[in-house]
Amino acid sequence: MTLILTIVTAVFGAIIGMQIITSLGVTPSTSIIGALLAMVIARIPVTLFRKFKSLHRQNIVQTSISSATFGAANSLLIPIGIPFLMGAQDLIIPMLIGAALAMFVDAAILYKLFDSRLFPATGTWAPGVATAEAIIAGDKGGKRAGLLGLGTGIGILGALFHIPMSAFGVAFIGNIWALSMFGIGLLIRQFSIPLFGVDVNSHYIPHGIMVGAGIVALVQVSMLIFAKQKTTKKPNTEVAATVEAVDESNFTRSIKEARRTLGLGFVAYLVIALVIALTGGIMTDMSPGMLIGFLLFAAFAAFVHELIVGIAAMHSGWFPAFAVAFITLLIGMMVGFPPLALALLAGFSAATGPAFADMGYDFKTGHILRGNGQDRDYEIYGRKQQYITAMIAFGVALLTVVVTYKGFFAQNLVPPVDAVYVSTIEAGASSGVAKQLLLWAIPGAIIQMIGGSSRQLGIMLATGLLILTPYAGFAVLSGILIRIIWRKVKGKEADTQMSILAAGFIAGDALFSFFSSVFKISK
Repeated sequence: MTLILTIVTAVFGAIIGMQIITSLGVTPSTSIIGALLAMVIARIPVTLFRKFKSLHRQNIVQTSISSATFGAANSLLIPIGIPFLMGAQDLIIPMLIGAALAMFVDAAILYKLFDSRLFPATGTWAPGVATAEAIIAGDKGGKRAGLLGLGTGIGILGALFHIPMSAFGVAFIGNIWALSMFGIGLLIRQFSIPLFGVDVNSHYIPHGIMVGAGIVALVQVSMLIFAKQKTTKKPNTEVAATVEAVDESNFTRSIKEARRTLGLGFVAYLVIALVIALTGGIMTDMSPGMLIGFLLFAAFAAFVHELIVGIAAMHSGWFPAFAVAFITLLIGMMVGFPPLALALLAGFSAATGPAFADMGYDFKTGHILRGNGQDRDYEIYGRKQQYITAMIAFGVALLTVVVTYKGFFAQNLVPPVDAVYVSTIEAGASSGVAKQLLLWAIPGAIIQMIGGSSRQLGIMLATGLLILTPYAGFAVLSGILIRIIWRKVKGKEADTQMSILAAGFIAGDALFSFFSSVFKISK
């Protein structure tokens, strides 16, 4: 019964995701919808449905619908829309094959990295917290449900007045340093023209900062992965446990496993890039040297793309997947790859990251529902069930896209971001773009180095600069200020209250966005 409901909700999520991203250019968060659906089913007075009172079955359902939504819309439809708009109909299927493979690899890598030092389960992963709190409140009721209900009501009301309540909620639970830079970036992006007369986006300032911060972030990740183990000796004893082993005790994934996963992931992306090149017929457009360069660059770009998107998603609850893929495209243009190769490169890069980030949210939900990892074996087993569910949902999403994409394209329904990619490819990159990227990469790298791997200041500043959401910067920074004051007044008691309220704000914002999007489409 759980499998049947999982498949049904996955089909629903995939169709909704495709419809909304082609109509409005965004992908709705459907996790809360899946959780609410499971709660409603659990209350149907039929014995068969009572099983869904289980928090963990509800978690499985939300994992399914969320994975299918982001998988179909972001990981599959966006990539195949690029060759369609370029008039290269023969590249749609090769792109779909490559994007599907990238999506599955993307999710597999996150499964092996989640709750390691690189992507700890204790990270913010804000949408995951919101879904978990909604499920717990529905189960327990009482003051917790009342506080969550209050937060959800405020979230819906704020969204009604175009206040980005998700940003406000994230400020209550995320890393204050990282979110402060995120908020500053959002403000600069919104007010750069009225205050300074400069459009930071048209000057590629956010992109350059992300390039610099991304390079340093990659170095920081590498240092975590390849750091030598240190040993300490105790009197009258043999060598004690290594420092690394002590640090690893709080994680379910060791750094050794993470290292192996990243290595295999890069090889997998290299193979997928080769598959795309072979099936897409672009090998004839490039010399052997350029082909090798394309394969290595495509694999490396996909690899870095998912790491940057994952870091941003973990700290802020937002992930700039479109923008980071656009940076990949710009660099590929400056390298000199032919137009069709660039189209496949942009699609391949865009396919990685969304599944990675969304699965992180889902795993965070499960981690909270399973007791925050207190029972290690139980946590590992439950996460595996979520992974299996997500893979089934991705399979459903793939089949849904295969069956429906021709109908969407026949009506010229294509994700709007694809038009940006294609127009950029057709316009070509100038030397001025390269200069801007290199110029602004320097401050991006410096800021990222200052913040270190735990705060990710450069990545978060660039993420804010890449996102144009009115007043989101004010929401983040005011939320941080309220959080600091509340913590000083209430002490540790404030943490739980803020977490539940934050979950309500995010849930309310997500519910409003989802239903308003569906209403707009139905009109």
